[in-house]
Amino acid sequence: MYSYKKEKLPKNTSQFNISIPKADVLKEEGEAFARLQAKLTVEGFRLGKVPKAIAEKHLSKEDIYQELAQKMISRIYQEVLTKENLKPIISPKVDLTKAKEGEDWEVKITVAEKPTITLGEYKKVIKEAKEKAKKSNIWVPGKDKTEKKPNEDKNAVLNEVLTALLKEAKIEISDMVIDEEINHRLTHLMDEIQKIGLTVENYLKSKNLTMDSLKAQFRKETEDTYKLEFLLSEIADKEDIKVEKADIDKLFVNIKDDKERKQAEQNSYYYATILRKQKTLDYLISL
Repeated sequence: MYSYKKEKLPKNTSQFNISIPKADVLKEEGEAFARLQAKLTVEGFRLGKVPKAIAEKHLSKEDIYQELAQKMISRIYQEVLTKENLKPIISPKVDLTKAKEGEDWEVKITVAEKPTITLGEYKKVIKEAKEKAKKSNIWVPGKDKTEKKPNEDKNAVLNEVLTALLKEAKIEISDMVIDEEINHRLTHLMDEIQKIGLTVENYLKSKNLTMDSLKAQFRKETEDTYKLEFLLSEIADKEDIKVEKADIDKLFVNIKDDKERKQAEQNSYYYATILRKQKTLDYLISL
């Protein structure tokens, strides 16, 4: 039976160092082989009827170990989550630190959970931010008097409110979450740069950036985005802001195309999340 040690890392991150006895690995290897054998097709034999001796010639050790590691680590991970009552917010980071044939295996799994959030006196700072935004819109001699649209005023107030909220609240998001998003953004950017025929070096030069400054920019933007997402969700929970079925139905009824409407209905959870966020923003503006 495997054993593990838990290590608490900063920012609601946990690391599990798991030891798996070689006897368990051998048993799992036999089961992995049997699963692959059942899916193997070899000329002259029906699916699932390939004899073991022949299957051994067609299945590489690499294929068997890949099947073994995937299924065994996934199962152990789920069992550890249940035992520790953990609720990760992204996929874990898995490092197979030791996996030699005929020896015990060692696996390191790092898990990121929802950050701890301290909202502080958010209602007070939001009201102060709204007052500040209103005062900045008052015309005084010497100030350009330009006609603003209602939406522009609302966006200005909202920006002031969200900036104040970020300053007041205390929240530390796991580096795993931030790093994953930064890597995703960098990969997407590199793909786009290649599509237009630029080199990364030339692109960075055109933007007066270095790779380090670009990563720092992405980190700041990503941290602020995630912080706001978690903060708005926390406020919605605290203030019991909900999305009712009628809210969703009202949204879908405006979609005239039947195919588009059915597709949207299958993604109801996504739209409910968007609506809840909008309701939360409206609530903050109304304070």
